[in-house]
Amino acid sequence: MDLTDSIAPKSDQLDAIELLSGPRIFTIEKVSAHNAEQPFNFHLAGFPRVWRPGKSMRRVIVAAWGSSAANYVGKQVELYCDPSVQFGNDLVGGTRISRMSGIDKPLKLPLLIKRGKSAVFTVNPLPEIAPAPTTPAPPTIDPADVASWVELLTNTETLAALQGVWADAGRAGVAGHAAIVAAKDARKKVLS
Repeated sequence: MDLTDSIAPKSDQLDAIELLSGPRIFTIEKVSAHNAEQPFNFHLAGFPRVWRPGKSMRRVIVAAWGSSAANYVGKQVELYCDPSVQFGNDLVGGTRISRMSGIDKPLKLPLLIKRGKSAVFTVNPLPEIAPAPTTPAPPTIDPADVASWVELLTNTETLAALQGVWADAGRAGVAGHAAIVAAKDARKKVLS
């Protein structure tokens, strides 16, 4: 039994606590407006909720990718939970960027870590991760073509002829069709 769903926050956004188990890489699908306190929704591919980066992380994003949100689509970020993030005097934790695609060397920026105190924040390059290749769907074969191949295979007179027709079926891209395979196997039994 998987408990993951039972511990998911009841929030409409990615929360830092979801990154306690380790950093995750996300691809940005789009950016939309939200509200005055959290002005932007970063829609993440394959993730059901948005990420709303705080002002410091928005400064990092603008420094890396420019100010136009249109430039962010397709870019990737690696996010992690930084337990040292403060809100007032309380350690509350927060979501931080560790790596970004679209930069070719580490990006170092001075960021405010609490009132009156700043520190240099470093983001490293993230090589773009291509999406997993998809297996192309097998070609659809016209039933009349299937019947023609089955007839050709069924009427072969010798094993050599069967092998020749089978090779032609392979070159035509139809050798994987179940009815054609069955016809070849049945004829091979008869001729053997």
